[in-house]
Amino acid sequence: MSSLLPFVFLSLLVSPSLAATITQASQLKTKTFDYIIVGAGNAGLVVANRLTEDPKVTVLVLEAGVSDEGVIPVQVPFLGPTVTPNTPWDWNYTITAQPGMNGRSFPYPRGKLLGGSSSANYLFHQFGTDEDWNRLASVSGDQGWTWNNMKKYVQKHEKFVPPVDGHNTTGQFIPSLHGFNGEVSVSLPGFNQTLDSLVLEATTQLPEFPFNEDTSGGDHSLLGIGFLQSSAGKGSRSSSSTSYLANANGRPNLTVLINATVLKLVQTGNGPAGKAFRNIQFQSSPGTAANFHGGASAITTVTARKEVILSAGSVGTPQILQLSGIGDANDLKKFKIQSTINNPNVGENLSDHTFLPNIFSVQDNGQSFDHLMRDSSLVQDVLDQWMQNKTGLFADNIANNFGFARLPSNATIFKTVRDPAAGPKSPHWEIIITNLFFIPGQSIPATGSFLTIVAVLISPTSRGSIKIQSSNPLEQPAINPNYLTTDFDIFAMREAVGAIKRLASSPAMSKYVIGPFGDAFQKATTDAATEAYVRGLTSTIFHPVGTASMSTSKSNNGVVGPDLKVKGADGLRVIDASVFPFVPSCHTQGPVYLLAERASDIIKQQDRI
Repeated sequence: MSSLLPFVFLSLLVSPSLAATITQASQLKTKTFDYIIVGAGNAGLVVANRLTEDPKVTVLVLEAGVSDEGVIPVQVPFLGPTVTPNTPWDWNYTITAQPGMNGRSFPYPRGKLLGGSSSANYLFHQFGTDEDWNRLASVSGDQGWTWNNMKKYVQKHEKFVPPVDGHNTTGQFIPSLHGFNGEVSVSLPGFNQTLDSLVLEATTQLPEFPFNEDTSGGDHSLLGIGFLQSSAGKGSRSSSSTSYLANANGRPNLTVLINATVLKLVQTGNGPAGKAFRNIQFQSSPGTAANFHGGASAITTVTARKEVILSAGSVGTPQILQLSGIGDANDLKKFKIQSTINNPNVGENLSDHTFLPNIFSVQDNGQSFDHLMRDSSLVQDVLDQWMQNKTGLFADNIANNFGFARLPSNATIFKTVRDPAAGPKSPHWEIIITNLFFIPGQSIPATGSFLTIVAVLISPTSRGSIKIQSSNPLEQPAINPNYLTTDFDIFAMREAVGAIKRLASSPAMSKYVIGPFGDAFQKATTDAATEAYVRGLTSTIFHPVGTASMSTSKSNNGVVGPDLKVKGADGLRVIDASVFPFVPSCHTQGPVYLLAERASDIIKQQDRI
């Protein structure tokens, strides 16, 4: 995708700011609000929308990043992979050297703009398995998190719309599983590829990869291969910004301030539930117009009458908590940060899905998109088509088909390791099929045609951490996902590689696929060689969770209770992916949307009591 980058940065020239969004603290008409939400991302804008449905409730949202309006790469579905890393719309984090990955380090994309990672991800949209949600209910002690209760939020959240090419979608999804009047548009692929029919034919030939009529999860199995459902409508990305925020933007009781980097929460006394944190200190984000030279800017303090809600994500939320003295007192002492709530669980339990792109050489017959990626004039033609009528290749996602699989129940690893999946119907790994050469950070080879079949570890057992490295809020925390450090994780990835090779060599796929590309992949024919290949190439599909984990209200573990209130604190809640104790069995934006919908209801209910 590197050949598309010039078009990404060209689009910076057409990025007006949102009229209803303010850009500097001096534009605030008041510094006291009922609720203050930190982070205008996947979850934060859901909560902002739902709380301001009551015109008497005032909400301030603080976002460190920029506006998403007019940013072409954000809007164009196919360009999702170009939004991050190393762009103005990314936090541009880097992880620590990973022992399980031969000491490698690499970028850790997180969206830094309105919509957060829902504006910067690859638009895959699903809800996880019923077992994911039932496990969350069990771990938290709150039956409200069971799938039977959570599935009603699909109707509030989702707006399933026709694909941009208008084709007949019968048999490609199950309408009864979806919402059609919600906020975020979701659609099936709108640019048919010859590859699609080959993949579907292969599902009839290989029992381990059955066809799955609907890949959203919930009441329907995730297992098997089917059609991708993307958070897009009418050829454009649908994010929490273009949906939840856009639909609430006219409300006078909602204020959204971009370019605002939160420094810390300030204790404001004690409340019934513990120490109160209703003051927030922030400053203009480095590099923005209000702080153009990147120097120290004035610190502004705002106050929440009722609650501060952290929706800064699995990296930002634990970082802000630690900077505020909420974390491991021994760690904070090193940086002369006074401990306000000693909770060693803050920033721990980081769990993430890994990403292994397996590249195959394919017939050079024009079906692969590599020829287009190498030709700037062809790219411009496709971009022009999208600009004019929101159709064509760029109106589609980077993949049309994907699916999920489990290790066989008699796999040798289960003799020594307990099955880490949420249940017997939940997957261990994912497969994504994209019709081009796709390795993050690597350019397409100068010649040849390629197919990428990605393996994603869905039920990882490795756990890492997020830890601040100083008391400076502008210094990146140490992000250590600790990938591939358990026997299960490396076993599952190794088995996934073998399964992907079987899929690629099926009679149907053999019509197109020549064979594995690259020395390491070609040599990955033994356990040892496959393990070396996995450790040398795997990176992240950036689905971090767990760093402010939910647990029962009486448990000494975890960071928040089942109502998402921070343990030991008053007036402080976390609503984002960091509260999931286990990473869901799917791409995480859908589960986060449902989480935020229920969290909004919890707040409203408790506010009325």
